[in-house]
Amino acid sequence: MIIAKTDRLVIRNWRETDRDLAYEINSDEAVMEFYPFRRNRAEADAFFDRVRSMIAETGLGLYVLELKESGEAIGYCGLMRTDHLEPFVPAGTIEIGWRLVARQWGKGLVTEAAGTLLAYGFGKLGLNQIVSFAVHNNIRSTAVMERIGMHRVEGSDFDHPSVPDTHPHLRRHVLYRLAAEEWRSAQ
Repeated sequence: MIIAKTDRLVIRNWRETDRDLAYEINSDEAVMEFYPFRRNRAEADAFFDRVRSMIAETGLGLYVLELKESGEAIGYCGLMRTDHLEPFVPAGTIEIGWRLVARQWGKGLVTEAAGTLLAYGFGKLGLNQIVSFAVHNNIRSTAVMERIGMHRVEGSDFDHPSVPDTHPHLRRHVLYRLAAEEWRSAQ
């Protein structure tokens, strides 16, 4: 199922052939710099199965980014519920998130995909707001958030409850938000 297309990307559901991508991005030290874990093959396969069924069940999830020119799957970008983060983010809030293979960094591909998914979320899905969050010093991710029009919610930094005490430098997260009205007025 194709969710959307951009100038350079097809944003689509996962295919069985994308298992290697799930492993590559979830085990790569550079890609996972701001996460307290790296997934082995079995864990990456479980992640693959989870995100695929999430999309099948809800229509929301992490969608594959595929280069139009070559057909290569290079990462994911998606919209998901954040209910696991109450009280930091209200129940029912939708998050936009992404991961991209390191060899494709610096080309604006995540910004392109995320901008298209904001349009999908605010337009087709009728969402009122979309949030994103990252480790406080993850400059690459917060720069994407700002490029797509999101703004940091001052006073809303939080310690992510899923980050173990063994990684205190990854606990503090910053929260960004974009309201539908703000997005529409910028269009």
